Amino acid sequence: MEILLEEFYKTELQLEKFHQRKASIDEKSYQINGITQSGKTKLIKNYLLSLKKNSYLYINCSDIRIDVEALNAILPSFCNKNKIDVLALDNYKEGFAFANVTQLLVASEIHYDLPFLETIQLYPLDYEEFLAYEHKFDSSALNHFVQLGGFAVMQTISVDERIIFLQKILQASLNDVEFDIIKLCAKFMSQKLSAFTLYERLKQSRKISKDKLYRSFEALREKNYIHLLEKYAHAKATKKVYLCDSSLKSALSIEKNFVRLFENMVFLELLKSKTVCYYEDGIDFYLPHSDEILLCKPFIDERRLFKKLESIEAFLFSYGVRKITVITMNKEGTISHPLSKVAIIPFDIWALGD
Repeated sequence: MEILLEEFYKTELQLEKFHQRKASIDEKSYQINGITQSGKTKLIKNYLLSLKKNSYLYINCSDIRIDVEALNAILPSFCNKNKIDVLALDNYKEGFAFANVTQLLVASEIHYDLPFLETIQLYPLDYEEFLAYEHKFDSSALNHFVQLGGFAVMQTISVDERIIFLQKILQASLNDVEFDIIKLCAKFMSQKLSAFTLYERLKQSRKISKDKLYRSFEALREKNYIHLLEKYAHAKATKKVYLCDSSLKSALSIEKNFVRLFENMVFLELLKSKTVCYYEDGIDFYLPHSDEILLCKPFIDERRLFKKLESIEAFLFSYGVRKITVITMNKEGTISHPLSKVAIIPFDIWALGD
């Protein structure tokens, strides 16, 4: 193992042009969590490349040449002998030991109980981060975001290969049951969905126990491949399901529904900004901390919008909703309403707002 560690230590890290993320690494020790292609490795490498070459050791724990027991036995002395200050364990798995170093960086899809490390949760790019990859900011940027989603690597994949690429990275990161579940979640994206419904659907095409499906469904949620949204004041009600990136809808399902895809895009912006939100019948998102509701209407029809507002007036009155934001693809304006201020805002302006 010492020969392999020497190889890791001497290897020059390579990183293509790095676009700054909203999350960053400083001198503290971190556990960096995120799904595949969320940018964990790039974030670590960008930080390590700002340090002196002989001060850090980068280990990709997925390297099949590693004998974990042998590595654990020699790693502390190797770090001590080479005066290594920063140890980075990428694709970390339980069983790998830590050395006594000044700074420890651990990256994994799974969040481990490591209280001595601060946590950085990485998601695919939000809209503001995505714009760093655009050559110019104009009306085409939002269309590109709809097409490409938040995986930065998609910028380098040709149009005809994108679907298969997304399928392959998911199949490589998930087990068979998890992959089948996320395919079904793609069909139900932005809709109410329970684990029991998934079980009833999936057992028709494969042999699976209810316990295994529930465990796999929860694993997808814990790793942030899917996100579940509660109904306001009804924690036990069936939750709505959203995908980790809107681009997965077309990669995993032939069903097209731009309204639901658009709602997923809005949800992810709320998630990444850590905005507390819920759904309600007839209401896409309720933000209780700001007394606001969001309606996702990519292609708005004002006559239908007025009917929608009439149908939710009881909720507006009961909860004192002061603001209604209608998020669209490109339309902007205001509507007069006796109970709440109604603002019609294009997605790109809303996503970049304070």
